[in-house]
Amino acid sequence: MGGESTTRTAPRSGGASGGPAGSRTGQRLSGLAVALGLVVFLGGFAWGAVLYLPYTVPTSSMAPTIGAGDRVLAQRVDGDEVRRGDVVVFTDKTWVSNAPVVKRVVAVGGDTVACCTDGKLTVNGKQIDEPYLAEDGLAEIQNFPTVTVPKGRLFLLGDERSGSLDSTAHLTDAAKGTVARSAVSARVDAVVWPMDGMLQRPTGFEGLGPLSSPGPLRTIVVLIVAGAVLVLGGGAYGPVAKRLGGGPRTRPEPTGAR
Repeated sequence: MGGESTTRTAPRSGGASGGPAGSRTGQRLSGLAVALGLVVFLGGFAWGAVLYLPYTVPTSSMAPTIGAGDRVLAQRVDGDEVRRGDVVVFTDKTWVSNAPVVKRVVAVGGDTVACCTDGKLTVNGKQIDEPYLAEDGLAEIQNFPTVTVPKGRLFLLGDERSGSLDSTAHLTDAAKGTVARSAVSARVDAVVWPMDGMLQRPTGFEGLGPLSSPGPLRTIVVLIVAGAVLVLGGGAYGPVAKRLGGGPRTRPEPTGAR
């Protein structure tokens, strides 16, 4: 009949929405970012766990470089890799039975070490600049006779010179206060709690021989942070895309047939 009319709606389009939330390429890229981020994040942690050991320093003998109760990360190293100026972790039962000790290496096998000349430590006759010492403390240490460090051994001091039980407290021992290189298990790279960062490079020893190169701690941190960013960024893609593409849709106008 001519007066009778019907309404029809336009057919709905099938398939995924073309907006951001339904973009297959975006979903694939977000999944790839999450997967890659997990690999990088976990790989950085695994690398760090293999190379580094955490220690808590119980005393202030290494202040101001490391305070009492500070948490440090020390790279596993062989004793032969230790150089002058390194802050190392070692175990020597003649010092403290079976407990790790943290001190700074100031002389190695063959060196002669003495204190003090114009308030400064001397190694092989060279006055050592030690900017890591407290400004008001200088090298507060009792004068001790010149010590020639035996081959394969190390002479160690605390940065808090007036109160540290270090090589100077063991001068009467048969080894004249020195410690075997083999006793060293790790070299401290950074103070992580509080977050003081990487240790200062001991430039005062440069004229006596090569210094140790920093460990890969910075690279490991970058990997962990980058992995976390990829995981969070990839995981956030879906909710963000839905929010951006989730506005109200207008219904199609009905069409009439007469």
